[in-house]
Amino acid sequence: MSLISKFLIRASSKTLRLPFLVIFANFYFILVLKLENLASQETGEQPSEAKEVKLLFQMPPIDKMDASLSTLSACEKLSLSSNNIEKIANLNGLKNLKILSLGRNNIKNLNGLEAVADTLLELWISYNSIEKLKGIQVLKKLKVLYMSNNSVKDWNEFEKLQGLPCLEELLFVGNPLEEKLTLEGTWRDKVIPLLGSLRKLDGVPVIKQEEEEPED
Repeated sequence: MSLISKFLIRASSKTLRLPFLVIFANFYFILVLKLENLASQETGEQPSEAKEVKLLFQMPPIDKMDASLSTLSACEKLSLSSNNIEKIANLNGLKNLKILSLGRNNIKNLNGLEAVADTLLELWISYNSIEKLKGIQVLKKLKVLYMSNNSVKDWNEFEKLQGLPCLEELLFVGNPLEEKLTLEGTWRDKVIPLLGSLRKLDGVPVIKQEEEEPED
């Protein structure tokens, strides 16, 4: 049983008033996650040894990616979704990171990804406020990009995804550009020839006929 589970069972005692219980439980939960990074009593796992770290739905929300992330040297999947993060930062030291989950934050650009350019395979960054794709090209090994419900509206910005030679899966629904071209009936016809390595677009597999350039 985890530290969190044991604490919540003990804290359910009627000797604590509910408002105090909620505040104290939230504080304890954040403290354990931030200091131990989901380490368990049973394994004694340290932050530097954890392969997967989840800091989701924090109360109060995490508002920045601070330097403590650099201790996660063995981390392969880092989940910071559903917080209040505005900037990607302090990924130096995560030399084994393969999956970065930053969905449902307030991120406005893709600066800061160069620190994990050599290892990152999947970027989950839907439901943010990203309009420009500058910085995405450094991810030469990226295979999966979940970027739905952002603010990309210009085709010139979208073309920067050509700099991802290994991209196999793209989720882009809910961006102004996608909505416009889908309404015109040209979204898949334009995207699939542009991104030659793509195998799935918006959850729908790419078929061979779609991969071919349309004839004039």
